[in-house]
Amino acid sequence: MLFNSPHFIFLYLPFVFVSYFVLNAWSATQRFSKLWLVTCSLFFYGWWNPAYLPLILISIVANYRVGRYLNSHKSKPALIAGIVFNLGLLGYFKYLDFILSNVNSLFSANLTLLNIALPLAISFYTFQQISYIIDCYNGKVKEQSLINYSLFVTFFPQLVAGPIVHHRQMMPQFLQPANHRINYENISLGIYIFSIGLFKKVILADQFSTTVASGMGVLDTITFFDAWIVALSYTFQLYFDFSGYSDMAVGLGLLFNIRIPINFNSPYKATNIQEMMSRWHITLTRFLYEYVYVPVNRKLSRSAFMTKTLRLKTEWITSLSLVLLFLISGIWHGAGWNFIIWGLLIGAGIIIYRLWRKTSIKLPKAIAWGITFLYVNFILVFFKISAISDALTMIKAMLGLSGAILPVQFDSLLQPFTQLEIRFEATPLEHKAIALFYIIIGFVLILCFKNTSEKAAVFKPSLINALYIILIFIYTIMNLNRISEFLYFNF
Repeated sequence: MLFNSPHFIFLYLPFVFVSYFVLNAWSATQRFSKLWLVTCSLFFYGWWNPAYLPLILISIVANYRVGRYLNSHKSKPALIAGIVFNLGLLGYFKYLDFILSNVNSLFSANLTLLNIALPLAISFYTFQQISYIIDCYNGKVKEQSLINYSLFVTFFPQLVAGPIVHHRQMMPQFLQPANHRINYENISLGIYIFSIGLFKKVILADQFSTTVASGMGVLDTITFFDAWIVALSYTFQLYFDFSGYSDMAVGLGLLFNIRIPINFNSPYKATNIQEMMSRWHITLTRFLYEYVYVPVNRKLSRSAFMTKTLRLKTEWITSLSLVLLFLISGIWHGAGWNFIIWGLLIGAGIIIYRLWRKTSIKLPKAIAWGITFLYVNFILVFFKISAISDALTMIKAMLGLSGAILPVQFDSLLQPFTQLEIRFEATPLEHKAIALFYIIIGFVLILCFKNTSEKAAVFKPSLINALYIILIFIYTIMNLNRISEFLYFNF
């Protein structure tokens, strides 16, 4: 079931919302309402493929038991066993076929691929539960209720594509008596945020996706201008798709009086790659920083081999840790060499930025933004295209090495302004004028307007806001003629 489907908006969500608060009013213990919300969340998850319900249930029970044990026994072997269990599940379902195919290529082996279907959300709920058992080991969490823990993992607004939340962030909110009652201010703010997110997905991201799909079909003949139209369209598709989902998750949480962490904060306004990554998928970056970067950096800093034998300075240790962090981020996103390259390029970009910063040369803000945005467009080619050869073909075209043919549609518009010998011909990319219009709209929206979190911070229920939301909600619903999944469902 998708947030952007009529079944979810008009049937599932109203039914779950009303029944949850009715049960809260009926029972003072909230036991039944939480159990009901867990059941509804599992139904939401099982809507795609009920076959994977046993997997998430086994994962929940196993991690709950490990967490309970770590609460009373600070056992490092138990912690390691729990982490290995989680990574083992993730590795089997997400990476085993990738590993087998690479073994076949390297050693001319003939291992049979298992063609394992990737269970929905396994990357998200695996990392979420790893953070839980580590927090249990460190004494930050003590959970005694399986129902509470199940709700922490399965709460449907954040189950499928994040954010990756901490137990200590979420469960205290469910236990506050004030949150057991309907809060009309939260409802109005939740609907406001959800509607903006729905608009981003349906009206913007899905429109960009048509250009991207057209471009992927003509990679073998694509030239400079078409390549940039496709690249920018994907850059904006990914932005509005993930930003839209993040908004909808936050809005849905507020309907139930739960404040889900912000996962997206105008990354394309960033003037360097390090800042951009701190604004994009915030909870994943925070997870990797807290549970990978800090421990690895600490280990390397204390390593006698590193500090005495190699005489590595702190900056080099930090750089090595950053490369590892974003390499893991790339691998987390998908089983493919393209994601590994994407992660390494992010790490390399951040290291170059950190070295540049030491020169004390400060670029004008517009130039710094332009360099960052261009770099992001190039590396996102690997994020989108799994075949390395096709990705390199696209980058070659973006660099102008495959020719520069202006679409014939722009002949009368651009010919008077160019002194270059550029041909105007019919190119295979469809609907270029519409694509260019949406790209301009995309630039205006990301650079000139406040993001949803900033708008929500000053939101007050009013007639103008109500009319605004009604307008964009009705317009979006009228355009729900093609239901598409969110891009992060693939991860």
